[in-house]
Amino acid sequence: MIQLLEFATLLTDAAMCLLICCVQLIIYPSFLYYSKEQLQSWHYSYTFRISYLVVPLMISQLIGSLLRVFQLADLHNLVYCGGVLLSWLLTFSIFVPLHNKISNGEARLTDLQKLVKWNASRTILWTFLFLWNLAFWFW
Repeated sequence: MIQLLEFATLLTDAAMCLLICCVQLIIYPSFLYYSKEQLQSWHYSYTFRISYLVVPLMISQLIGSLLRVFQLADLHNLVYCGGVLLSWLLTFSIFVPLHNKISNGEARLTDLQKLVKWNASRTILWTFLFLWNLAFWFW
């Protein structure tokens, strides 16, 4: 059962890593090319659709990380869980407010640039979590 949980977590991490790379390299930079009105309209459609991917993946990652810590609170699982919790902290403290500005039509160019700049930290974090788990999967 533990190996199944670890494998499921690894698959979730791979999906999050791929998704956040697409967001970082394609989706967020494209926001800079929309007018304010077009961005607000597109953003509503984008956030509605991408939430079908992001929400289940983030929740799965959180549940998996907590289950793993409760099963074995070793360095690997504690670092992993800490990284997952950090991703949630970044998402709700930085990205949700920025997305709310876009949704409300209040986003300025600096907000859109901040979205891309700060998302690099989540991209690095989720890539690290995937590689961290991958390394321990083969170890």
